[in-house]
Amino acid sequence: MKTGFSQATSRLNQVLLAAGLATLAIPSPAVAQAQTMRQYQFGVVDDEVRLVMKEVAQPTPGANEVLVRVRATSLNRRDLSILQSQYGGRNPRTGLVPLSDGAGEVIGVGPGVTRFEVGDRVAGIFFASWVDGRPSARTNASARGGAIDGMLSEMIVGHEDGLVEIPEHLSFIEAATLPCAGVTAWNALFKHGGLVEDDFVLLEGTGGVSIFGLQFSVAAGARPIITSSSDEKLVHAREMGAYGTVNYRTNTEWQDEVRAITGNAGVTQVLEVGGRDTLPKAIRALGYGGHIAIIGGLSGFANAMPIGSFIGRSVKVTGIYVGSRADFEAMNAFITQHQLRPLVDKVFTFDNAPAAYDHMASGNHMGKIVIASF
Repeated sequence: MKTGFSQATSRLNQVLLAAGLATLAIPSPAVAQAQTMRQYQFGVVDDEVRLVMKEVAQPTPGANEVLVRVRATSLNRRDLSILQSQYGGRNPRTGLVPLSDGAGEVIGVGPGVTRFEVGDRVAGIFFASWVDGRPSARTNASARGGAIDGMLSEMIVGHEDGLVEIPEHLSFIEAATLPCAGVTAWNALFKHGGLVEDDFVLLEGTGGVSIFGLQFSVAAGARPIITSSSDEKLVHAREMGAYGTVNYRTNTEWQDEVRAITGNAGVTQVLEVGGRDTLPKAIRALGYGGHIAIIGGLSGFANAMPIGSFIGRSVKVTGIYVGSRADFEAMNAFITQHQLRPLVDKVFTFDNAPAAYDHMASGNHMGKIVIASF
């Protein structure tokens, strides 16, 4: 049964809708009285760029905008690079809200919103204005947590086109891992790689993109081969369905072992996240007609490629910078079909967000690092 407050709010929403104005969520009395919220911004402390928690005014949705109570966010290597001023060749903007990835529920909608209602569970897309089609300078300028404010806030307001519904079987913590690493792996393997059953897939390391690549490959009936410097992580990867595993620290010429696992045919797909140190070896592990997705540069970016070799082996090379809302929705359908659950390494509280960055920097994680705000 609705309380008197809830009934009054419901009646007010009917009036607001009729007038073409924003509707209101039905908050608890404590939330109803609150006018501010907490969020993290980049700030300069002792001459260093750090995460600084701020108390700011709650946002209000305008026309075609949605107000989201963010319940969980997740980190990508990009976020650490931005904090350390290693991303895009410039220092992060003071006052910028970090993190591209987050999920929560809709608690308010502005006039003209048709895609969502109060109570819907949603995630923000990485590029807030890339709905479908090819990327552009305009879509790139809407990258959350870099070009525009991100998700590390108790609430965010965004255009309804920049959100997707999350799979019903996933928690907010799980769904918060999807926008960057999940869509990147999906695009690399399916949209650009044309992954099919029995393809050999090379995955470098056990970070977010590689673990999503492992899960997607296994679900599609492909044969993923994953590398790591940790035998413990490789055991876990085998438990998750990896066809082959290689320790690149104890086997410095790991590309030879990868080829041996394929019967010397070479892999069909590579999710290349390592950069300068891994790319030459990944290329040698690649078979005829293979596809290599250039995604990251953990060791720096390589400046040269053996173009002649690519032509002779009919190799396809694609640069991957996440993807569109349509890609996100296609990935969600696949995740729902196969009832996949993202691998969450560790969950930090909102108050302890800086420690999540420290954990990312340690390199000890496997899968995704999440910050929860409940």
